[in-house]
This record gives sequence, C-alpha cells and structure tokens, in this order.
Amino acid sequence: MIGGPTPLWVAAFNTTLIVVSGAFLAMGYSFIRRKRIAAHRRSMLTAAAFAALFLVVYVARALLFEGKLFAGEGLWRAVYLAILGSHIVLAIAIAPLVLVTLRRALRGDYLRHRPIARVTLPLWAYVVVTGWVIFWFLYVGPS
Repeated sequence: MIGGPTPLWVAAFNTTLIVVSGAFLAMGYSFIRRKRIAAHRRSMLTAAAFAALFLVVYVARALLFEGKLFAGEGLWRAVYLAILGSHIVLAIAIAPLVLVTLRRALRGDYLRHRPIARVTLPLWAYVVVTGWVIFWFLYVGPS
C-alpha cells in the first residue's frame, strides 16, 4: 500500500467510470424500448466495459490507498450507512447477474435473457446511483 488517503482525482475518476457505465446502461435501455437492437447491444457492452474498468480501478485504489471514512454524525451518518450497506450488498450481487445477462444475450438466448435483464437493469442502475451518492457523501457533502 502506498498509504495516505485516496487523492480526490482518483476517487473522482473511479466514480466517473461507474457513472459513464450508468449512462450507457440508460441509453441501452432506451434503445431496446425503441427496438434498436444493435444500438442496445453496443450500449450494454460499453456499460459492462466501463463497469469492469471501474472494478479494476476500485481494487487498485483499495490496495494502494487508505479508505476514506465518512465523518458525518447523527441522521447524516445513518443515511450514509443505509445507502452504503445496500450499495455493497447489491454491488456484490450485480456482477454475476450482469455476466449471466450478457452471456444469454450474446448467445441469442433472448427468452432467458429478457427476464433476468428486467432484474439486472434496475439493480445495476441503483448501484450506479448509490455509488455516486457515496462519493458525494465522502468528498463533497455533509461531514
């Protein structure tokens, strides 16, 4: 470990990767609603690539720098911990869901892809949004 706190730019870069993933996730959803299959596929693969990059940077960051603790108290701390807890649980669960969802789509197994995609998409979106919220709590918001 290099030590010291995570530089703001590293945390912001990492958060940007997951937000970009979320943007492509939303575009992919929009494309499939309009039956634009090829655009949907490209968007979802791009979303997955940015999520994978996020994970690589996140793990490297955890190995190289100290974690940042939320300094807030009272209600803000309770809200932060509730968001963080749900984010962690769903972030762990979403990885295999994304892999299964993508695998089924890439194999053309759309009958099995669609039901799991309907679960994966909102959970993935929640993880993206709460990831940004956690960044905000730690680096911008109340402390």
